[in-house]
Order: sequence, then C-alpha cells, then structure tokens
Amino acid sequence: MTQPTDNRREALLAAALNAAGRGWHVFPLRPGTKRPALHGEATCPRTGPCAGGHRKWEQRATTDPERIHATWATVAFNVGIATGPSGLVVVDLDMPKDNSNGDAPDGAATFGALCERTGNAVPDTYRTRTASGGSHLYFTAPSGVRLANTAGTVAPLVDTRAWGGYVVAAGSVTPAGPYEAISGPVTASLPSWLLSILKPAPVRPTGPLRLPAANGSRAALAALERECAVVSAAPESKRNITLNRCTFKVGRFVAWGDIARHMVEDAFQAVGEAHGLTAAECRATIRSALDGSIRKARPRDTA
Repeated sequence: MTQPTDNRREALLAAALNAAGRGWHVFPLRPGTKRPALHGEATCPRTGPCAGGHRKWEQRATTDPERIHATWATVAFNVGIATGPSGLVVVDLDMPKDNSNGDAPDGAATFGALCERTGNAVPDTYRTRTASGGSHLYFTAPSGVRLANTAGTVAPLVDTRAWGGYVVAAGSVTPAGPYEAISGPVTASLPSWLLSILKPAPVRPTGPLRLPAANGSRAALAALERECAVVSAAPESKRNITLNRCTFKVGRFVAWGDIARHMVEDAFQAVGEAHGLTAAECRATIRSALDGSIRKARPRDTA
C-alpha cells in the first residue's frame, strides 16, 4: 500500500534535486497543491532556521542537497522554485478562466501576438506545461536589475514571477494535472525587449507633486490632484493597486464630462512612472480602471 506513495516521494525528491542542480532554490509545497508547506509568521517557533527571526519561504528556499533530502525524506511534497533567489524570471502563459468567453485567446496567443507586433520571435527557452494547460517560460534574470512580479503587464493572461514570487517545478502533481518539462534544458537570458517592459522606471527625486496641465471642473481637478497624491504616497508593494483604486475614483468625473479622459490618463501615468511603476504597467492599470469606472458610474444626481 505504501509503494505508490514512496515512488511519488522519490520522484518529487528527484525533481527537487534536479532543480537545485541547475542552481534553482527550492522549497516544499503542500502535497498535491501549489501552497507553501512552511509555517507562517503567526505560528513561527523561532527555532532552527527561524532562530534569528521568522524566515519566509523565499528566504528558506535552498540548493543544499542535504536539506532537500531531509525535507523530502518522508513526505511527498510538491516542489516550489523561488524565482528571485534562483536568478530567474518566469513568464506564466495562463489559460482563460472557466467562465470566460470560449473564444478568448490564452496567454500563449496574446504573448505570441505581442512578439509579432514587436518584431521578435517567441523566445526559445526551457519551458514547462502547467496543470491548467498553460506554460511557464524560464529565463535567466539580468544582473544588476531586481525585477518584481507582474500580472497582465506584458499582455492579457501573461504574468511574470521574479523577486517575491515562485513557480511550481516540473514533476509536481496537483488534482488538475502534472507539471511537465516540454522543452530542452537550456534557460535563455531574458530578452532585452521583454526587460524593457518589465524594468521599473527610475524613481524620480521627490518634490512637490506636479501634474500635467489639465482643464476641467473645479471638483474634477481637485479630485484628480488628491488621488494622484495618494498614489505618490503609496508604499512600493501597494502602488499598482493604489493606482487602480484612485484612477477608478476619478473615472466618474470623466463619465460626467467634467474632465477629458486623456488628461486623467496623462496625470496618473506621470505619477505612476515617477514612483517606480513601468510605463506598460501604468497604461494597463489606468485603462482598466477608467473603463470600469465609466461603465459603472451612476448619474451625477444620484452619486
């Protein structure tokens, strides 16, 4: 009765050791899932690896064969790869959700269209098939640049994982299916054109908030300046979601005709880029927030 479980554990141990042999830092995921198996900060015993303070999965990921053998000695953990410490940027080409339009393109299609528009071939690199039917493209991260995770910045249904992110390694299995390597072992360098999309804009020196000139009602201009200031003050980890929320708030003034859409876009684009978001990330977030806000805006007399 235990042989299939032992075989699965041995296969996952081999997958973890194979990834570590490439220099990729691995950590355990709960059996049959994509969730880290390590304890959270609230339940941290402050002993062992956490004796000096709680260490998260990214900090505890390892390439040490002894630690890997010890971790997978008795439990068939799935294998997570911490992309940041591994020097990786992984492009996640996702599948449309079950409730989406049946004709909606998947991440591979939108990424392929982006490559065609920019005059580039789809990069040839180590690739895995995910349990959902999507795929992961692995790239070596450029030196001297610390990239973060993105969601939809590159193209619809195209996410990336770098510092602060992880991917499920080939050999892992979930109820939806296995993760499998579907190409050769070579991991290509991140293409420069893709880096230009993902690289954060340099943070400009802080100073008085200066918005592009805009015409509109007094209330609209006051709201625009107020919400841009909120984006300026947002912490790094909350900048994109704050940009989305603040843009949505101002969108009603566009719907009412109190201010031109392009003026709102220019103002939020400027403040977003000035505080470390990429130009592409700003454009996608602003466009989505305004579209949603305009669509949902109530008449002025009921707002």
